[in-house]
Amino acid sequence: MSDTEAEQAEQVAEQPAEKANPHAEAVLKLAAAMLRFTLIGTTVVAAVAALLCAVLVGVTGLWGSLVGSAIAIGSALVTILMMRKTAALPPSFVMVAALGGYAIKIMLIFGVMTALRGVGALDVKSLGFTMLVVIMVGALAEFQAFRRTKLPTLIIESE
Repeated sequence: MSDTEAEQAEQVAEQPAEKANPHAEAVLKLAAAMLRFTLIGTTVVAAVAALLCAVLVGVTGLWGSLVGSAIAIGSALVTILMMRKTAALPPSFVMVAALGGYAIKIMLIFGVMTALRGVGALDVKSLGFTMLVVIMVGALAEFQAFRRTKLPTLIIESE
């Protein structure tokens, strides 16, 4: 090993290691748990809804249910992606991104539902009810993931 290589190795060893970001670690851990819980819960409910709509309404009910499920599951996955992308940012920005993301998602969902209303191959009620149920199950899955994931949290009790 040459002298310059030895000097460079000493300089690297002397530099402090990058500190781990505990907030980012917690957000990424929660996002992983949310992904697992959300995919399991929403796919099961989406399959049941598709079967139920197909039996009750027919082919248009099946297609409406499948499209509604795809939109709802995609919406839930966007939330998790947004968490992963903003995890390293300050906590206040993560909260702003989450709230802004929810507002944008709601507007987009209403826009998509309005646009799909006139499509004859889809039963609008099957699409709407399936979306509603899958979104609610996705939200419950996210809540369960938060409750079951061991994360440091601060609870302040007020009088």
